[in-house]
Amino acid sequence: MTEANAHVLMAQRFRSFLPVVVDLETGGFNAERDAILEIAAVTLTMDAQGNLLPDATYAFHVEPFEGANIEQAALDFTGIDIDNPLRKRMALMESQALGEIFRPVRKAIKANQCTRAILVGHNASFDHGFLNAAVNRCGIKRNPFHPFSSFDTATLSGLVYGQTVLARACRAAGIEFDNSAAHSARYDTERTAELFCAIVNRFKDMGGWELAQREQGMEGD
Repeated sequence: MTEANAHVLMAQRFRSFLPVVVDLETGGFNAERDAILEIAAVTLTMDAQGNLLPDATYAFHVEPFEGANIEQAALDFTGIDIDNPLRKRMALMESQALGEIFRPVRKAIKANQCTRAILVGHNASFDHGFLNAAVNRCGIKRNPFHPFSSFDTATLSGLVYGQTVLARACRAAGIEFDNSAAHSARYDTERTAELFCAIVNRFKDMGGWELAQREQGMEGD
C-alpha cells in the first residue's frame, strides 16, 4: 500500500473524519467558568498495512482567560503550579494555544483527504465541552473539529478491556503507564492515542472493519 492509498483508507475508515486525540487540564469542571491550563493534541496516521498510529504531538501551557476560575482542588489533582516562572514564560493566551493546535490539525485533515477532525478523548465529553467553550469564547470561526461527535476511549476500553480508568486500560492493552507523569496534558494525550490505536487495530486484526466493508459491498450488489 502506498502512502497515498493509506490516506484514502484513513478517509474511508471513519466516514471522512480524521481522529485527533485531545486532552485538556483545567481549573475545574465548569467549561464556561473554569480555566484551561494545558492543552495537547496528537494527530494520527496509517501505515502501509492499514494500522492506525500516533503521528505528531502538539502541547501547550495556557494562560487562564480573564476572570477565569481555578479551583485549588484541581491544582492539587493535576500538580500544576500556575505561579511557576517557567510556566508563566511559556504559557500562551487561550486563542493562541487553540491556533497552534488547530493549524496542524487542518493540515492533517487535508493530507488525509478528510473533511474534518473528530475529537478522541478519555471521557471525551469533558474535553469536548471545554474545547467548544474556548472556541466560542475566542470567537474562532473555523473550528476543524466536529461540534458534537467524538470517540470516547473510556467507553471503548470498557468494552474491549473491561477497564475505564486510563492507567488501567493502558496496562490491559500492554501500554506502559507512569502514574507519576499522569495528569499532564501531553502525557495523557499520548497514552490515550496509543490506547485508541490499540483498540482500532485490534478490531481490524480480528477482521471486524474489513468484514463490515465486505458485507456493505455485498448489500450494494
